[in-house]
Amino acid sequence: MSAGFTSTTLPSRTGRLSSQPKVTPIGSLLPQELPARPSHDRGTSLAEVVHLRKNYGNHLAVKDVSFSLQRGEVLGLLGPNGAGKSTTMMMLAGLLTPTSGDVLLDGRKFDGRNHDLRRMLGVVPQEYAIYQELNAIDNLLFFGKLYGLRGKSLKDRCDEVLEQIGLVESAKRPSGNYSGGMKRRLNFGVALMHKPSILILDEPTVGVDPQSRSHLLDCVRRQASEGVGIIYASHYMEEIQSICHRVAIVDHGEVLVDDTIPNLIGGSASDLYLYVDRTTGISETLGNLAIVGIGSDGEPAVIVPGDVPTTGKYADVASLRYGLGSLAPELPRISPELSWRLQTVLFKLGNLGIEVKRIETQQSNLERLFLQLTGKRLRD
Repeated sequence: MSAGFTSTTLPSRTGRLSSQPKVTPIGSLLPQELPARPSHDRGTSLAEVVHLRKNYGNHLAVKDVSFSLQRGEVLGLLGPNGAGKSTTMMMLAGLLTPTSGDVLLDGRKFDGRNHDLRRMLGVVPQEYAIYQELNAIDNLLFFGKLYGLRGKSLKDRCDEVLEQIGLVESAKRPSGNYSGGMKRRLNFGVALMHKPSILILDEPTVGVDPQSRSHLLDCVRRQASEGVGIIYASHYMEEIQSICHRVAIVDHGEVLVDDTIPNLIGGSASDLYLYVDRTTGISETLGNLAIVGIGSDGEPAVIVPGDVPTTGKYADVASLRYGLGSLAPELPRISPELSWRLQTVLFKLGNLGIEVKRIETQQSNLERLFLQLTGKRLRD
């Protein structure tokens, strides 16, 4: 059986099902990979973005973006190309002035000119922000001096960062000769030199080898465990799902959802695959309740869609959840709509004498939710 499916075997029968199948609640099938919730003081937000808007002439790059960041929290920022993520991060970092709205750091308004507040920030851009003619030591010393570090404290901090990013043995080699993964780690280390309380990471693992990616993700987890608030923008859904406590999905310059990952994917609709002995002549009977097709291993299957049809420009997030309101991950539920459709399909299949061999549940994940909210149209 392929990964991503959970199977429930049904009793063998001729004609009807001999007993009601046991259907596992979908929410309980999700992998438990998420980090623990941050345990640091959650009083004043470390950073707040309040109704940010950015116009370039007649082009509206960011329409209305708001979110907050707590100490020790990793916030995943997701969105298609052109959604407004990079513009939002540049405004948060003080590199762009918003057309309207505010950025608050530690409760104080930040406009990029306040150097005391700017010291709170460490920025890791997608492009390399290192001097490739310099070695790792000289890069770290140079950027450390920019933030006022001197003497023994500068040298000690340089040694600490080299250890963290795993470049001690290569510290004296010109960074231009580094592999892509080593450059990414140095790019990350530069942002750590002045011990920022907020890290803004824009695609920090693009094009790196698996070992460097794993090391960088461990570095992110370590910073969060020490109370640093982190905004992590990436197109790698598995990274977001493994290290982020919360996710904000942005499209067309607006925040579509902002919630914990268990609440988002724990309630994301999943399809049910009913493996049957034959599919001939059943489409008309099932109508729009199910789709007759092929399952994960090429066997004939009846697919009961988990998605509830929606209207409007974006999918209503409530329709992607099981039950009403916010879903508690420890209390998974199956939607009344999906439960009704499943029972109806089973009843109709039984009347047709179709044998249901087993049921597979396609597990929810962040990528599926992302595509549901932002669509599958290519973005350039």
